[in-house]
Amino acid sequence: MTTNNVIQKDSSILVHITMKLSDGSAADSTKVNNKPAKIIMGDNSISPAFEAQLQGMEVGSSKEFTLAAPDAFGEPNPDNIHYVDIDKFTSDVPAKVGNIITFTQPGGELPGMIKEVNGNSVTVDFNHPLAGQAVTFIIDLVDIL
Repeated sequence: MTTNNVIQKDSSILVHITMKLSDGSAADSTKVNNKPAKIIMGDNSISPAFEAQLQGMEVGSSKEFTLAAPDAFGEPNPDNIHYVDIDKFTSDVPAKVGNIITFTQPGGELPGMIKEVNGNSVTVDFNHPLAGQAVTFIIDLVDIL
C-alpha cells in the first residue's frame, strides 16, 4: 500500500532544512530564502543515516536529529586540500584567508576556502565547511512529490 502523505524509500520530497552545530549556533537554513530543498530518496545524495531519519515522516511534520560527522558531511579528506599558485588569483578574486572561491571543474563548480597564503602558494580546502562536525538537523516536510 502506497500513501502520498508518508515518505517512502523512493519518494521525492521537498523539505526545509535547518542545521545547527554542537554549540547550538545556526549553520544554515533553507528558510532564509524560503526555498525548500528537493531530496530524492535512494539516489545516494544523502547518507543512509540521514535517509533513515526521514523514513515515515508525514507532510507537515517536523523532526530534529543529530548526526555524527561521518553521517552528516563526512570527515575532512586531506586529498581535498590543494595548493594553487597565487598567479591564479586577481584583484577581483583575491587570495585572502577565509575567502570562499568557486573553481570551475569539468563536473561543475567547486567551492573552496582559502586556508593559508604562503609566498606564491595558496592553500585551498575543498572539504565541505561542516566536514568533521556533528550536525543537528531540523527537517520540516513541506511536500511529497
